[in-house]
Amino acid sequence: MVQQEVTREVFLNFSPLAKVSFYVMATVAMAIFGVGAGLRLRKYLRGRREPRFHHLWRRLTRALGQSFAQTTVGRRHRFVGSAHGMLMWGFTALFIGTAILTVDTDIVEVVNPAWHFFHGAFYRWYSVILDVMGVAFLVGLTLMALRRGVARPAELDYRRPDLGEKTSRQGFRVGDWFFVGLLLFLGVTGFVLEGLRIAGTGFPEFEHWSPVGWGLAGLFDSLGWGLGAHRITWWVHGVAALGFVAYLPYSKGVHLLVDAFNLAFKDPLAGRRLVAPGDDADHLGQRDLADFSWKQLLDFDACTKCGRCHVACPARAAGAPLSPRDLILDLRQEADARWSFNAPGHERRSDIVYGGDAPVAGGIVSSDVLWACTTCLACVEVCPVGIEHVPTIVGMRRSLVDQGTIEPMLQDALSALGKQGNSFGKSARMRAKWTRKLPFKIKDARKESVDVLWFVGDFASYDEQVQDTTLKVASLFHEAGLDFGLLYEGERNAGNDVRRVGEEGLFEVLAEQNIEQLAKARFNRIVTTDPHSLNALRNEYPELGASYDVMHYTELLVELIESGALAVKSPLARRVTFHDPCYLARYNRMMKWPRRLLELVGVTLVEMPRHGTNSFCCGAGGGRIWMDDSGLTERPSEIRIREAAALDDVTGFVVSCPKDLTMFRATVAATGHQAVLSVDDVADLVCEAVDLELAGSTGGTGEGMGQGAGAGAGT
Repeated sequence: MVQQEVTREVFLNFSPLAKVSFYVMATVAMAIFGVGAGLRLRKYLRGRREPRFHHLWRRLTRALGQSFAQTTVGRRHRFVGSAHGMLMWGFTALFIGTAILTVDTDIVEVVNPAWHFFHGAFYRWYSVILDVMGVAFLVGLTLMALRRGVARPAELDYRRPDLGEKTSRQGFRVGDWFFVGLLLFLGVTGFVLEGLRIAGTGFPEFEHWSPVGWGLAGLFDSLGWGLGAHRITWWVHGVAALGFVAYLPYSKGVHLLVDAFNLAFKDPLAGRRLVAPGDDADHLGQRDLADFSWKQLLDFDACTKCGRCHVACPARAAGAPLSPRDLILDLRQEADARWSFNAPGHERRSDIVYGGDAPVAGGIVSSDVLWACTTCLACVEVCPVGIEHVPTIVGMRRSLVDQGTIEPMLQDALSALGKQGNSFGKSARMRAKWTRKLPFKIKDARKESVDVLWFVGDFASYDEQVQDTTLKVASLFHEAGLDFGLLYEGERNAGNDVRRVGEEGLFEVLAEQNIEQLAKARFNRIVTTDPHSLNALRNEYPELGASYDVMHYTELLVELIESGALAVKSPLARRVTFHDPCYLARYNRMMKWPRRLLELVGVTLVEMPRHGTNSFCCGAGGGRIWMDDSGLTERPSEIRIREAAALDDVTGFVVSCPKDLTMFRATVAATGHQAVLSVDDVADLVCEAVDLELAGSTGGTGEGMGQGAGAGAGT
């Protein structure tokens, strides 16, 4: 008999006992789900308190917008964003459709049947929308499965850098494919169920609004399948759906529950501004799980193993044992083992007993892994779910520093910084010695009022090969008639990398000394040639009560040229590429000014494959310039120069950071690229373009080696 009413019966030809059985199973599934969700929540509540609830509504709406638009998933991965978007939107629509059906069947029908709405035009539009979204769900899921199983991108290579070929990760693979397979099974059986229902109810005319189901119904009718097959398929699909609900908080699918919240509570300054450790513990840093905040514990569960951080990490690319992905997963596994449950699908390191007495910093996560990080922030930048890897790594580094687990070269640099205020170990009185080569006197901003205070930084002040560029910058400022001055011996290392090493106490000492000296000076704004100093002054010092207007010298040079204070007399007709410093581009989003400056001096810029906020690290950040890197397979600076040398007809590699100048000049000399690729600071090009004759300049040959180049800079 053909169904006449424009609707469908949920429990078609079901006995009362069958209905009761289903509701019992649903209750059990939701109870299992509730237990899993409760265990997760209990784990987060064990975390250290951290204030992240300000502007809550704005945070939530922003996260929902990012989730719905798939902006974080699709960033730099358009195919993945589109496929995952179809999967997410299709799944969401099917979930909403199930919820609507539940409301009408289990609430409206009980409270007041007159309110029944699941019929007529509503049912027709419901049917067509869910069919279309169901197809989108299956297409997106299939594309993601093909990417995982056929394309096999590097992001989904689960081998650990610390174990290499010994890493099987079979548990990960099985867990991932089971999750994908379960979703695929639910989507396919849903359409099969629809087709069997239409065939079994005599092809009602209104079911044309279910185009997929209608097409399948014709096939099933030709095979003689009807309500009997429908009843069996209903139970198969229903049990699988309930199993999925129960399985969700224990599987890869937990990201459906936590990722939007993790995005909502992400700190927009994560890594750029580090939070000072609390003083309520008997040790510094994050030694054990109890030292981690609730947001960090949420981070661990939010990870989807997408591998973007793994591929972006310069330490991993260089052959170091660090993978941000594996670090987060190790911490998740330890938290689950101690506080919640042993989640399936984790590859365990043979030398670690998860859930035992081993400390997290230096135990579960080895000290070699933690010291490998350059704090370049690439992992935080590419993570689509808001994980903050760098603050977690720095927190554990603080514990290593507290325990004295520091390699000798780093210890020497920190000692020099503590005694002299610079990593070169030279007297503070020698900080402005380079100014003696100038034919003019630079003001002392502590004694005379200036418009611009130049915070020079350690490498620009002490490194002999960088001093040539420092002289050029000073000469350009003088030529433009800029009213500027220095702190002279009052300046100390800004502390940016000291803090990221984990030496919080020394950072505070250096910052307080600089703030004290800056308070004595009279100026309107600060300019610095060092992106590391810029980040500390701009993002770290305000937390200490000292806020300044801080700019990079490329921005100021653009201002001077565009205002006419500096005139470009000899435009440079050459092809160059530009390296974005991590602390300028990724940390502070300052990509415009160096490029505008290169445009003004007349060069043709050929962008690196990885540029802007996607720039590749030189390997010097996070204190790595003070550490031994002889054990690396290929240093990050070597990888970067190899990329630049592969560009067509490019003869110049331009930088805008003193550490970059040191690192890359040493690298081109060591790798033999010096003959075909010159490494210059952007100020070198400006001086040439404005025909500025310099007194005391050595010409910028890059043959001298400062402390930084010899200590971990890849020479």
